[in-house]
Parts: sequence; structure tokens; C-alpha cells
Amino acid sequence: MPRRSDEIEINIPHLRRFALALTRNPDMADDLVQDTVERALSRWYLCKPGLALRPWLFAILRNLHISGHRKRARMLVEAETEIENLESAAPAAEDRMELIQVLQMLGQLPEEQRAAILLVSVEGFSYAETARILNIPIGTLMSRLSRGRRKLRDMVDMPPEQQLRRVV
Repeated sequence: MPRRSDEIEINIPHLRRFALALTRNPDMADDLVQDTVERALSRWYLCKPGLALRPWLFAILRNLHISGHRKRARMLVEAETEIENLESAAPAAEDRMELIQVLQMLGQLPEEQRAAILLVSVEGFSYAETARILNIPIGTLMSRLSRGRRKLRDMVDMPPEQQLRRVV
């Protein structure tokens, strides 16, 4: 009798292809597949004997994608409200411009990466605490942090003609 992890592992390439078609983003697709595998392993007891594993995995993936999409839509509205509140708190015009630029760069990140960066870098949570807060494995958290930080570095390192200019 094959182990459940082996049965799931066989389906990972198929899950990744489906996730990539849904998200159109390789990083998000990888996260979605990893979350699907984690959910399947943690809820293996729900898989009834004789139930086809592959459709069950695809249903989990699709449901996670849908709930993630709804969550991202809610977070976008909240982020815009936060920017307005923070803008009014910044004392100097120059400080306000820098704050707006940083928040806009963070806003361009996927919600998963933005949440990871904010919890670790701004709120000061440890990796383990952040992984628990986001309900993800620590490896997924570290992957999201790495990709998010890389994207922020790329945005900061844009050629000067593409950056906003500060008028003094």
C-alpha cells in the first residue's frame, strides 16, 4: 500500500500546471500547490476510502485559490485605507513622499509576501511566530520573504529615469 505522501507527490506536476493556469503567476502557483499539499496531508482523514485522490486534490487547490482571491480583494481595500491614515500622520512633505513610495512598493507585492514582510520586518515577529500567525509552514514563510524582499530590492534598484523624483 503506497504511503499518502507518495500518492500526493505523483500529482504535484499536475497540480502545479493547474495552479499556474489559475494564478498566471509562478510564485503564487507554487505557494498554492504547497498549501494544497499541506491541506491534503493535514486532512487526510477526510479522504474516504475508494475516493479518487486526484480530483480531491484539485478541489482543495481550487477552493484555496478562491478563498485566497477573496482574501486578497479584502486586503487591497484595507491597504488603501491604511495609506490614507498614514499619510496624514507623516509630519513633513518629504517624509510623506517617502512613506507613500514605500507603501506603494509594498502594495505591488502579492498579499502573501506583503504580509510576511510586514509581520517580520515591521512588527518584529520571529519566523516561527509569523508562520503560526499566517498558518503556513516555516519553509513557505521563508520562501515568501525571500521573493518579497527580492522584488522590493528590484523596485528600489530601478534606473533613475523610472523612479519618482524628489522636488526640493
